Amino acid sequence: MYIVSLTYTAHLDKIEKHLNEHILYLDNQYKLGNFIISGRKVPRTGGVIIATVTSRSELDKILSLDPFYRENLAEYDITQIVPTKTSAELEHLLDT
Repeated sequence: MYIVSLTYTAHLDKIEKHLNEHILYLDNQYKLGNFIISGRKVPRTGGVIIATVTSRSELDKILSLDPFYRENLAEYDITQIVPTKTSAELEHLLDT
């Protein structure tokens, strides 16, 4: 599992121009089962994605499809985590 922290490198005007395409990208990744949560940072300096892919190379390929990545609008800080404790609703995410 990975935590992806995006930090915008462009003015929000440029971000807004690609936002609808970014949302479609997110929607597709949810349908594929790769992402389980995402949202904006407050203040609006970027966003965070929780990805459940099995490898960093797979995640890198997926992130390269993001229009924010393609247009060089954000930096991506990626942290791999191994969940060891969670709420009952998310127990299926734990490594067994």
